Amino acid sequence: MYGKRLPIVDTGAVVGAGQPGQREKPATFEYLTTRKDELVGWARKFSLFPYPFVTACCAMEFMAVSASQYDTDRFGAALPRFSPRQADLLMVVGTVTQKQAPILLKVYEQMCEPKWVMAFGVCASTGGFYQNYASLPGIDRIIPVDIYVPGCPPRPEMVIDGITRLQEKIANGRHPIINERF
Repeated sequence: MYGKRLPIVDTGAVVGAGQPGQREKPATFEYLTTRKDELVGWARKFSLFPYPFVTACCAMEFMAVSASQYDTDRFGAALPRFSPRQADLLMVVGTVTQKQAPILLKVYEQMCEPKWVMAFGVCASTGGFYQNYASLPGIDRIIPVDIYVPGCPPRPEMVIDGITRLQEKIANGRHPIINERF
């Protein structure tokens, strides 16, 4: 059993009608695609580059999360990028006003794919206690949000929990960079 070579079976099945010469891929390719997808998810999970869009009092908690006591470096989210073209995690920290909404949308559009958004605090999530015409009642009205971190202001432990939940979402998600040729 160990010294014998297994025969190679060619089914000869054609992939699509009218496409001669293209053969059906073996089942091992589907397994390898899944494994490659998991590998890319694992790599992206530990290489988050946050862009802080900081507008209000939650900035103090953002600084506390980045400090040595909580150290987001161990989660792979250490180096904040101050250019949206170099970041893949947009952290909206604090209140967003109606005048800032187009700026936030432009920052989101300038980010490269794949990109994720974290609403940091109750003001970014729902508008907070500001119930007036000037504040935006949640950033999910203009950009899609992947993770919400509640609190006014949220504790650093809650932010770290949000980062780990986002990492789980990234690791378990599909990564469209993988196709049938890779």
